[in-house]
Amino acid sequence: MPKVVFYYFPVKALGESGRLLLAYGGQEFEDRRIPDEEWPAFKPSMPFGQMPVLEIDGKKYAQSVAISRYLGRKYGLNGKDIEEDFEIDQNLEFLLDIRGTASVVHHEADEVVKEKKHEDYSKNLYPGMLSKLDEIIKKNNGHIAAGKLTWADFVFAGTFDYLKWMLRIPDLEKKYPSFQQVVDNVYSIPKIAAYKEKAPKTDI
Repeated sequence: MPKVVFYYFPVKALGESGRLLLAYGGQEFEDRRIPDEEWPAFKPSMPFGQMPVLEIDGKKYAQSVAISRYLGRKYGLNGKDIEEDFEIDQNLEFLLDIRGTASVVHHEADEVVKEKKHEDYSKNLYPGMLSKLDEIIKKNNGHIAAGKLTWADFVFAGTFDYLKWMLRIPDLEKKYPSFQQVVDNVYSIPKIAAYKEKAPKTDI
């Protein structure tokens, strides 16, 4: 078995999907959670100066979605053909669009502009996007795509708390129970439940 190290900050956010997929695959890995104060020293050694990073036998690979897609393929969580893979990518990209829209607000430096954007997006953008995501998940029987468990479900489950935080909707799953269904479908897997039990507890 290869020597695997996973580098990310001590939060779930963009790194948890990789950890979940490694746990699903039964891969032993060193879970390196780099504190903010240590990050400047690590940054130059990362491929693109960012994390998460997956290191396999000494070679480092970056980009959260690329890591998740790779692990999904490795552990049989991809589509049955290129069209299903296309659907998985398509629906996941839509999820990333939602998070990216919220990120525009979150990273706005001007607090007055930030709050105006949040009010505008909460009224005019988020409801339509979240309703469409809800529709997609319901159509796929509690999954992101292909009507079955795929690596995209792990991305959703791993980033769900982060998404709620970015949207400022802490009870998002109450309005859209299908979202919780995706999360539960992942965390009910025995290996994932075992990972969650021993993993450090974080809010996002």
